[in-house]
Amino acid sequence: MSAPLRIATVNVNGVRAAYRKGMGEWLAPRGIDILALQEVRAETDDLRALLGDEWDILHDPATAKGRAGVALASRRKAEIHRVTFGPDDFDSAGRWLEADYDVDGTLVTVVSTYVNSGEVDTPKQVEKYRFLDAMLVHLPALAAHNPLSLVVGDLNVGHRTLDIKNWRGNVKRAGFLPQERAYFDRFVGAEDDPDYNAGAGLGWVDVGRRWAGEVPGPYTWWSQRGQAFDTDTGWRIDYHLATPALAATVQNYTIDRAAAYDERWSDHAPVVVDYQI
Repeated sequence: MSAPLRIATVNVNGVRAAYRKGMGEWLAPRGIDILALQEVRAETDDLRALLGDEWDILHDPATAKGRAGVALASRRKAEIHRVTFGPDDFDSAGRWLEADYDVDGTLVTVVSTYVNSGEVDTPKQVEKYRFLDAMLVHLPALAAHNPLSLVVGDLNVGHRTLDIKNWRGNVKRAGFLPQERAYFDRFVGAEDDPDYNAGAGLGWVDVGRRWAGEVPGPYTWWSQRGQAFDTDTGWRIDYHLATPALAATVQNYTIDRAAAYDERWSDHAPVVVDYQI
């Protein structure tokens, strides 16, 4: 049996700053095959210089320089990649990047995505809903393209009360609004599952929740302010959403939470999953 395919995702909060703070020391020994990054906020040449020649790098920068940006870095060259997403008049630059990889003769499709953070009663929230609407349309097409597909990244929504430590204090804030959470009911609910949205789901699997079970967290993001990290007052907003066939191959799920506040190189922790393709 071949070694598992190790796929990691992390919002780096600026890749150059992350490397200055220790990202390279985390990455070097981790044995990752495909690395998805969000909030790159740098040029493609910067990524190549930081990661090194051993990585095949795909990068979709945001329209506004220094904002957002998503990337995929792999130990194997992508067969094909796509950045087109959503309606023609929707600017998804720097927020959706998908690629097909040949893994020992099996095609695996991986998406790195960064969903808008949103802000209640502002145009930012309108854009967030447009992005989530586009996901509802695109996810079935992605699964039809390849039954071994994976969407990873900072999705900026805590789906359930288990996903936010202080959920009661956030029910009226972007990231935990009922309308946002309903999209995730659709994403992960099965067509014949009455527990989510009256059986209207798309059937994708939240790998983190399936692996952890019905427990609080484990969280992937903590505010830089106050004692949020030290008290583990976090949010689980970084996901691996897999098609059922790919989810069935999961061997291990890990959140690489820093040992201490001053050892963090991002306000997000990497989410690392092994898939036995």
